[in-house]
Amino acid sequence: MSLIPWLRWTEAPPRLSPRSPAEMVLETLMMELAGQMREAERQQRERSSAVRKICTGVDYSWLARTTRPACDLSPAERLQLENVCAGIHPSYCGPAILRFRQLMAEREPEVQEVPRLFLSVLQEVLEQMKQEAAAHRLTRQWSLRPRGGLALATFKTRARIFPFASDIRTVSEDVERDTRPPPRTWSLPEFRALKED
Repeated sequence: MSLIPWLRWTEAPPRLSPRSPAEMVLETLMMELAGQMREAERQQRERSSAVRKICTGVDYSWLARTTRPACDLSPAERLQLENVCAGIHPSYCGPAILRFRQLMAEREPEVQEVPRLFLSVLQEVLEQMKQEAAAHRLTRQWSLRPRGGLALATFKTRARIFPFASDIRTVSEDVERDTRPPPRTWSLPEFRALKED
């Protein structure tokens, strides 16, 4: 009798192939769409049975339950939604689902309207991603620029500011002498150009 079958427990179990984040986002978003479509269909059935109950005055739902075929996506719609979902970054997947659920709760759409609502939410998220990418690109562009401007550097070399110069006139001196004040503003410090040799 061989001991090899008994020793196989030490081998590592076969692992599933790792999925890319884009595939996981696609699967998550499409599962969310399918779940919301089922929920919309259930709510639509409940509304129609409530209307029937009010009109007839009798509830026969316990007697025979007919399940209607679920509203399914056409292949073209499904491909379009999958293409849009593939463009969503994983960090935007959660906010997209939350926004979709919020709109579903606000509007309570019919089953046929759910894919269009989902597509509009995905397009909003893609637009938000583009705006944030543009803002990030501008931020990087400005942060990589040199700090000092050329005009400011030339200004620093030509003039110096003397805030406590002794020849600054005061208001009382001008009033006492009855002379006109100089044309410059009183609160500004005095600028003097350096004399180049």
